[in-house]
Amino acid sequence: MTAMIHELETAWHVDQACMSEDERVVVIRFGNPAKSKVMEQDEILYKIADKIRNFAVIYTCNNDIVKDFNQMYELYDEMTVMFFWRNKHMMCDFGTGNNNKLNFVINDKQELIDIIEVIYRGAKKGRGLVNSPKDYSTRYKY
Repeated sequence: MTAMIHELETAWHVDQACMSEDERVVVIRFGNPAKSKVMEQDEILYKIADKIRNFAVIYTCNNDIVKDFNQMYELYDEMTVMFFWRNKHMMCDFGTGNNNKLNFVINDKQELIDIIEVIYRGAKKGRGLVNSPKDYSTRYKY
């Protein structure tokens, strides 16, 4: 069976996606699919979807159309990836100061798999915040 990535077209669909999974992490990529960072991240997400299908499910949501979560989740970046477990927002410390979401592109397939796996393992243990396997604090040096 090949894992698929589904587009969430309304706020109701986003809510249903978060509520419908009991055993897997729900990964939602927010962003306009026409933007370069979104395309870049989507390419990696599509490549890993099959590898992580046992512990995570991936959705995409164009938050230029579905604006209901923009203020609630502070979706102001071109591309944002968020994680949910049993309808609960999962946080991950990437070392960037923003634990709520991933708002930069992860180009490495294995790195992204590792992040999602750490979130899954932490969620199974009842944690709401986990530490990323890699520190991204020095990713953007100015």
